[in-house]
Amino acid sequence: MDTITILWADDEIDLLKPHILFLQDRGYSVIPVTSGNEAVEELQQHPADIVFLDENMPGLSGLDTLTQIKAQYPQVPVVMITKSEEEHIMDEAIGSKISDYLIKPVKPQQILLTIKKLTESRRLVSERSTMSYQQQFREIGSMLSSRLSHGEWCDLYRRLVFWDLELATSDDPGIHEIFSSQKNEANQLFCRHYEQHYVDWLSGSDPDKPTMSHTVLRERLFPLLADSRPTFLIVIDNFRYDQWKFLQPAIESLYHVASDDIFYSIIPTTTQFARNSMFAGLMPAEIEKKYPQYWVNEDQEGHKNQYEYELLGENLRRHGINIRTSYNKVLNAQYGKRLADNYANLLQNKLNVIIFNFIDMLSHASTDSNIVRELAETDQAYRSVTRSWFDHSPLADLLRNLASHPVNIVITTDHGSVRVERPVRVKGDATLSVNLRYKQGRLLDYNPKEVFEVRDPARIFMPRRHITSPYIFARQNDFFAYPNNYNQYVQLYNSTFQHGGISMEEVLIPFVVLSNR
Repeated sequence: MDTITILWADDEIDLLKPHILFLQDRGYSVIPVTSGNEAVEELQQHPADIVFLDENMPGLSGLDTLTQIKAQYPQVPVVMITKSEEEHIMDEAIGSKISDYLIKPVKPQQILLTIKKLTESRRLVSERSTMSYQQQFREIGSMLSSRLSHGEWCDLYRRLVFWDLELATSDDPGIHEIFSSQKNEANQLFCRHYEQHYVDWLSGSDPDKPTMSHTVLRERLFPLLADSRPTFLIVIDNFRYDQWKFLQPAIESLYHVASDDIFYSIIPTTTQFARNSMFAGLMPAEIEKKYPQYWVNEDQEGHKNQYEYELLGENLRRHGINIRTSYNKVLNAQYGKRLADNYANLLQNKLNVIIFNFIDMLSHASTDSNIVRELAETDQAYRSVTRSWFDHSPLADLLRNLASHPVNIVITTDHGSVRVERPVRVKGDATLSVNLRYKQGRLLDYNPKEVFEVRDPARIFMPRRHITSPYIFARQNDFFAYPNNYNQYVQLYNSTFQHGGISMEEVLIPFVVLSNR
């Protein structure tokens, strides 16, 4: 590890010699100066990793020195040390973006702790996370070797997401490889579990079934509508559970998380099927039969989700819920800003449904644009871009505006996505669906061992386009590739985020209820 350099400015620096020797004995390099001007000049000649500033120095004061340092070196952490506990001095220092604040007399251990916190926290957290995961590795492995219920799979996925986020700070490539291997094993076993139980869940022959796309509103949302407060159902298209956990700290500054649940998406894990099913409270084949005017098949002209609001209305009526509702789909920042600014009008409705499409557009853009792909080429980067979007989004504005009003807020999605890496060859005629994670069409040619195959669409309540049109679904991080121009096709889509198939990332998705602080 490189030696950490500390610049210490105090007009009584000689009295601090024991502290300086204490730090030097522990491998730190300390540059002592006696004034603010010297501190600024010294930084210009010798960069420092951290600066300690006495607040009450003659000439250039500590606060004035802080202002000059931050103007030139905004990333350097500065610790203010003062005899005064007056609140206005603390406010000024904190407003000037100090990293810490210590009151004299300071003890050597106090100084050491501050240095470690500001300069070594990433390394220490990384090492601690690595050790903790190594202890958990066997426990997670033991869970994977047992027969898990659908609820236990949700718990296991929560644990894997937790470690995915924790280990993101680790610089140890070995631990990343171990975690990736364990997560891949978990995904493989989850796909097997999903395929074994999916038909029984839908048919009702397995009473121990999870909440799914077509039951989630009835089971999780409708009970909230009995409350006197207005409810906001915010659907972030293509929103993964790990993305929610990455955003959670920012949202918790405004709201309490009343519940943090996971439910199961149906397959195909796409907007056309999963979101229509969610709003309708029905499986796709049931929608086509009961409300044919609201169902658009893949081979038909028209937007596949243009009747979501109508399907939601039918769902509410079937359950005897007669309330005032609104529906908005945010496709651009301008529309979202107008919506956030006019939030007071929404408070007049019992239920407000708002769709945000940014993440879905991001995943599609990563396929079409090399620049976007580079910005979101890993799970960690994908989460980071999501957080950046949220911080500056109309959704954040809307949540801030609603925070002072008594409301129920639900944040959920229709499906997630997975970063694909392994191509699986498939052939078919011109009727073949274009999605990379599932295929339906005539004359499908594939290896049955490499896919989840459903030869009779009626078994999974899917519309049948032709008499001989099975559905096949990609597992884990596979994606379907055509033999024609195979290498070019693989290069185009490899390492992009796709949805439509079966993986924990696509299927196990958040349903979060927020309450006012």
